[in-house]
Amino acid sequence: MSEGTAPPAGDATSVADEEARERLLYLRGSIDNLDAALVHLLAERFKCTQQVGELKARHNLPPADPAREATQIARLRTLAADARLDPAFAEKFLNFIIGEVVRHHKAIADQEVGREDAPGRRDVAIG
Repeated sequence: MSEGTAPPAGDATSVADEEARERLLYLRGSIDNLDAALVHLLAERFKCTQQVGELKARHNLPPADPAREATQIARLRTLAADARLDPAFAEKFLNFIIGEVVRHHKAIADQEVGREDAPGRRDVAIG
């Protein structure tokens, strides 16, 4: 590396202290594992909310449920505070997820309406 140039971002080899370098690599490995777990947890959560969206669409329920959302936000803020995570950050994160879920639910509802309008579709009354 020439003088005056910074090491590449994230380059642990630039840490001179071997113990600090090893600790940095260890912590980054833990972060990578946690990121992977978060992605898998979000995927599972969205599988569940997909089913909720389908159920709502079949029963003509609205895509959003503001009362449920408010309850969940309050619950998550409490969990965050108990875990020593900034409740405002947790709320922003949950609001982002809720926004995606509602967007998906609207798309599912639109697809359901499209199926109902499809030519040749016959609804069977269940008594």
